[in-house]
Amino acid sequence: MTDEVVEELRKEMERTTAALRRDFSHTRTGRASTALLEGITVEYYGTRTPLNQLAGLTAPEPRLLVIQPYDKSALADIEKAILQTDLRLVPVNDGKILRVPIPELTEERRRDLVKHVRKVAEDYRVSVRNHRRDAIDLLKGLEKEKEITEDDLRHGQETVQDVTKNYIEKIDQILKAKEEEIMEV
Repeated sequence: MTDEVVEELRKEMERTTAALRRDFSHTRTGRASTALLEGITVEYYGTRTPLNQLAGLTAPEPRLLVIQPYDKSALADIEKAILQTDLRLVPVNDGKILRVPIPELTEERRRDLVKHVRKVAEDYRVSVRNHRRDAIDLLKGLEKEKEITEDDLRHGQETVQDVTKNYIEKIDQILKAKEEEIMEV
């Protein structure tokens, strides 16, 4: 019974670390990545449509993104949507495609981004700890209902703590890699 609780805990924590990686992929680092544009929606014929459904996104150079709309009439709407984001990107419209140069990050902006990713990572650590608390509560409930013994409870709690420690370390490794990527000149 405790194995099932621990296995479910691992799945939840794995989802949490995957979500952290996804969040970090959206954080600008001064290097062009189409992931920067994920989550941008464009007002297209009265409907909010994800940018990646309206255009092909490529990063042909380290400091350039190219957006090639499938429908040329959406070009102005796509440009407007990019300008409205907090990415501070300015697309260049040539009538057929949008070129989005990725400017070099200033030292101050890099420090701000590092603070931001540290805060995001802490939020994910809290989420992992909440998963730990839920698993321990579930184990205590099973012990109270006499479905597991006290020894099973103690062993389960130790295992849950070990799993939590491993996932906190994973989050710290992901954070460290992102900080290095941001501070890289």
